[in-house]
Amino acid sequence: MKSLCAIAVLSISLMACSSSPSSTSGSTAASIDASATTLPTDTTPPTEAPPAEPLTIDELISIGRPIVLAHAGGNDEHPHSTPYAYADSVKEGVDMLDFDVQLTKDGVLVVHHNEDTGATTELNLVIADTNYADLAKLDNAYWFTKECTCNDKPEADYILRGMRTGAAPPLAGYIPDDFTIPRFRDIVERFPSMPLNIEIKGVGDPALAAAKVLAGELTELNRLKNAVVTSFNDDVVAAFQKLAPTVEVTPGLALASAFILNKTPLPTGMRILQLPPDYSGVKVLSPESIALSKASGYVIWVWPDDGKWENLAGYNELLAMGLEGLNVSRPSEAMAAVKAFVPG
Repeated sequence: MKSLCAIAVLSISLMACSSSPSSTSGSTAASIDASATTLPTDTTPPTEAPPAEPLTIDELISIGRPIVLAHAGGNDEHPHSTPYAYADSVKEGVDMLDFDVQLTKDGVLVVHHNEDTGATTELNLVIADTNYADLAKLDNAYWFTKECTCNDKPEADYILRGMRTGAAPPLAGYIPDDFTIPRFRDIVERFPSMPLNIEIKGVGDPALAAAKVLAGELTELNRLKNAVVTSFNDDVVAAFQKLAPTVEVTPGLALASAFILNKTPLPTGMRILQLPPDYSGVKVLSPESIALSKASGYVIWVWPDDGKWENLAGYNELLAMGLEGLNVSRPSEAMAAVKAFVPG
């Protein structure tokens, strides 16, 4: 029997959300200037989205090669969870978009990782305590550099700063709204051919409320067959599944840990595991766990969550393990790795 200590360490590893932005500011860095910003009103993509129907999850799993997911839009190459990030990752050819979602004070489902905005924008506002109209004014690329999303670099390193607010011209083909905190439905409508991998953030009543809104929006947008939904909390996954029983779900912390540590099968209907390779000396993806997953009819989509994996060599190593999906922060490099791994 595995020790409780090992289970606890693995639990921490599975809860350490992949490649999350961080900030050392810890306080408000600026004030909102409503006169200098505009709310997102133009969600027209800079280039036309591919006209093809999105693959169903059945079709995606059966595609015949490992898939590439753009984690939060590819957050080492692009500013975390911005419309610009999703647009650029689609141009790079990724198979699936990856989202963290939560509700604003006025009930808008937004794409954002942290419970507050200090890691990515000029202000540190709590998402759940702020109306979307105020969140939408923020510069969501404020702390982005080519090396990291961080607040200790020289001013010149913040290459996209001000494109949201008009202080700097946006990149060619993009508009200020492409550097905001987006609504979930705006990204889904903008890229109608892209399958969706969605994590509901948080626990308790806020997460359950977000699950209800998400189920409604996926239904309205006709994306029930093209989405995968998860949460680190299995109760949130179960609640969502009751609301949208035809949507594919993946296990949360407890069920995934039970499979990896104790070989406990997943509930009937679950077939996708979203896992990190390892954490603090605990090897999550071992030859044994990968073989057991394959024998059980499951697929593994790995989120590397570590700089040693988030590069071409790391992606090649993960592919050599026989994994079925890479949920990565550098989608252009992952696409190159997959194309070399499956030539032609």
